[in-house]
Amino acid sequence: MDQQTGTAQARGMGYYFKHHLREYGLLIALIAIMLFFQVVTDGTLLKPVNITNLFLQNSYIIIMALGMLVVIVSGNIDLSVGSVMGFIGAFAAVLIVDMEQPVWLAIIASLIMGTLIGAAQGYFVAYWKIPSFIVTLAGMLVFRGASLWLLEGQSLGPFPRDFQSLSTGFVGDIFPAAMTSPLAGIAGTRNFNGLAMALGLIAVAVIVYIGLRDRARNKQYGIEGEPRAFFVARNVVVGIALLFVTFKLATFRGLPNVLISMAVLTIIYAFLTANTTIGRRIYALGGNEKAAKLSGIKTERLTFLAFANMGLLAALAGLIFAARLNTATPKAGFAVELDVIAAVFIGGASMSGGSGKVVGAVVGAFIMGVMNNGMSIVGIGIDYQQMIKGLVLLAAVFFDVYNRSK
Repeated sequence: MDQQTGTAQARGMGYYFKHHLREYGLLIALIAIMLFFQVVTDGTLLKPVNITNLFLQNSYIIIMALGMLVVIVSGNIDLSVGSVMGFIGAFAAVLIVDMEQPVWLAIIASLIMGTLIGAAQGYFVAYWKIPSFIVTLAGMLVFRGASLWLLEGQSLGPFPRDFQSLSTGFVGDIFPAAMTSPLAGIAGTRNFNGLAMALGLIAVAVIVYIGLRDRARNKQYGIEGEPRAFFVARNVVVGIALLFVTFKLATFRGLPNVLISMAVLTIIYAFLTANTTIGRRIYALGGNEKAAKLSGIKTERLTFLAFANMGLLAALAGLIFAARLNTATPKAGFAVELDVIAAVFIGGASMSGGSGKVVGAVVGAFIMGVMNNGMSIVGIGIDYQQMIKGLVLLAAVFFDVYNRSK
């Protein structure tokens, strides 16, 4: 009897892994890529300064990937995000540097401008039924030209220090040096940011708590959930990774401001897409628009909101990118939309819409970021980098299509 039970459990675990291969495969792929580049770069990849650079370099990609996931899940696509990002950076530079407006006012005005741009494109897609590919392709050209016009073909900067802190700032430590000195000694550094380590521990505890709560809820309602071995293994891997990263950051300068922004936005969008009515309706819209409309869902309004949201996040990414460069340039955001779209598809979103997760998009963005960073450290030319990233994207989409056909 015990042998039969064990066989059934093993069969169940194998079945579960087979039907959730994409989710676990993403995590395995990220770990494998990081270990590979850690070896070939002689340990440079996971040094504290380089981990910090990874977050700074990819923050705007991750932020836009959250909005792009919503757009793609709804069955559309946005090719204009790179141009909108560059235009908003130029817009903010004109307000702050040329017109000497307060930083807070320029940030609010830039976010409103980005939202209006997204809303305008969403209006044509939702209410005039013009394909999103065409509308956003036009937007890409329009706002690329608008950036050139606004900056008159030249770079504009520098920005005030408080604006730069959007990207290059760090969260200060609240713990006295006496409390963190033992950890500083263990880490072999003069300073140790106790707040960064504390937040890492809290994040791991929250993740485990949410996982246990969801398992208990599924068991209560008789829903077949993740096998215990998979649950334990996944949480152990994620927990160790989070603690490792926060420990490394604590030995350098602590948590970057952009990391806090990314974490908060990821939590918000993960909750909205998975636990709210509007999130479920967006998935229904992408799965079958006609059926969603017949069931009473206002599909046009959802599409409009998806693009307005994308414009808002593209504006935020443009501000962060300009703050990191400390200048606005006409070429800012060039071809960034390709990395954003690739991150979402690598993260498991479907071309046909209706499927994809926020965590997958974030992991996909990190995969692209680690590859970019690792190949740059190794010295691989930009030509080969583009070819490799293209093949990775093709493999990810092929894997998705193959799984669906099975």
